[in-house]
Amino acid sequence: MFRYLIHRILVMVPTLLVISALIFVIIQLPEGDYLDTYIAELEAQGESVSAEKLAHLRKTYKLDLPPWQQYFYWLGGLLQGDLGWSFEYSLPVNEVVGDRLFLSFVVSFSTIVFTWLVAFPIGVYSATHQYSWGDYGLTFIGFLGLATPNFLLALVLLYVANVYFGTSIGGLMDPSFVGQPMSWAKFLSVLEHLWIPVVVIGTSGTAGMIRRLRANLLDELQKQYVTTGRAKGLPPMRLLAKYPLRMALNPFVADIGNLLPQVVSGAAIVSVVLSLPTTGPMLLDALRSQDMYLAGSFLMFLSLLTVIGMFLSDIALAALDPRIRLQGGTRR
Repeated sequence: MFRYLIHRILVMVPTLLVISALIFVIIQLPEGDYLDTYIAELEAQGESVSAEKLAHLRKTYKLDLPPWQQYFYWLGGLLQGDLGWSFEYSLPVNEVVGDRLFLSFVVSFSTIVFTWLVAFPIGVYSATHQYSWGDYGLTFIGFLGLATPNFLLALVLLYVANVYFGTSIGGLMDPSFVGQPMSWAKFLSVLEHLWIPVVVIGTSGTAGMIRRLRANLLDELQKQYVTTGRAKGLPPMRLLAKYPLRMALNPFVADIGNLLPQVVSGAAIVSVVLSLPTTGPMLLDALRSQDMYLAGSFLMFLSLLTVIGMFLSDIALAALDPRIRLQGGTRR
């Protein structure tokens, strides 16, 4: 076990190096850079930038260096905890991301909790009451959740919240609390606005999880060890929780690798529709404006979370399912 952990940790280092190179290459693929985009915007407004100022900006932002030198300059900063400088915001990337990271975490973590609390009881009920009226009704609701576009549901809930509950449209709090220190009134305002993005983002995920859990659990309930447990007289709930439900959770534990990045990135399109001050719209803006250090550092952070999430999911799978072994080879 210890050797496996050390091996996986050592593999993470070259994996992240390769990912960083790919991220930098992909960001550099569009022609031009941030200054070209910035000059084009100024010219569209009837303004101009002198050649001296342009050369000074390129030197200041290290854009006059060859791409491979820019990469090592950026990578060296990452290794020291410096994510670089955001051209768009004229601030260090750490400060730009830091303000939005907490709100993204609150929205995404609340969505994950909502998804699991709703999906697991419904999925277990549908599997243990197969072809009942409850199963048919919940399955129909699940299909509606999968088929409804998130942005459309967001617009509907915005209207309902504004008309029937008096909630201000968009954002995670009332505009009067923006930029204010945290207080009880501000906290209540966040809770008042939070349920809309949680329901919108969590709807499709909840519906998908219900379908997967139902299918996995139905497959496990047909296996011989369940029949043997029933023959031994095990109580139904104990038999369900100890064996088939535990085995049916394997795909969800394996999803931890995708879960950690989602906690940070969230649903970008829904965030744009709801005007949420999260990291999703920030990343889209950074990619559009070719703010390479902001976009690259944020993507690198998501990649790090993905690698760590896959590592944790492998360890959790081995603890959950005794049939999974971390060492290779066969056992006689």
